[in-house]
Amino acid sequence: MEVARQGLGEADTQKPPAWPGWPDEAAFLSDLRSGRDCAYEALLDRFQHPVFNLVSRLIDDRADAADVTQDVFLKVFRSIGSFRGESSLKTWVYRMAVNESHNRRRWFGRHRKPEVGLESDDESRGVIQRVSDPSRSPYDLALSHEWGAALEKALNGLNPVYRPAVVLRDVEEMSYEEIAEVLNLNLGTVKSRILRGREALRRSLMEQMEPGRVVGLTPQPVE
Repeated sequence: MEVARQGLGEADTQKPPAWPGWPDEAAFLSDLRSGRDCAYEALLDRFQHPVFNLVSRLIDDRADAADVTQDVFLKVFRSIGSFRGESSLKTWVYRMAVNESHNRRRWFGRHRKPEVGLESDDESRGVIQRVSDPSRSPYDLALSHEWGAALEKALNGLNPVYRPAVVLRDVEEMSYEEIAEVLNLNLGTVKSRILRGREALRRSLMEQMEPGRVVGLTPQPVE
């Protein structure tokens, strides 16, 4: 009876598989490399929406985010054979998304002027709802939906050097270590870019606010 209880306890504490339908990630990656449709579908189900959200905040033209996202997954599928597991699969995919977004921004810079406009209230509210722990980021300035459009405008105008780090931290909720792997930077540089990016966002938002509503605003450190 005691043995049975111990066995039950061990079963209860087992973690669910990272990829349902596969015993472990190694088996899942093996099927991806073999070109199995079910593995591709599982990868898209897991990452397509998050990657689209990330890309849409890294390029100035949100209308092109779907095309960039498609390009990202084409490269993921073509390059999966070279993935050696030195980082997590999520980090590897996000790194491709950041690089592809950077390439598209450079193309925009050479071929047309960037267009910055106010987003709809629905899109703005969506950003705010996805932000974690706003007390440590400039997103606390946009708690009411009337400032959602101002937040999107500030984010679109943020220096592209700082934007990926801020988005990965404050929207995607990634750790500093994960961001360092995605951007191929050291931790000190990641924290510096997040700090400077947050302050740039805060200044941009302050410029759009009424003077009386800026009282008590103080810089927030990177934690």
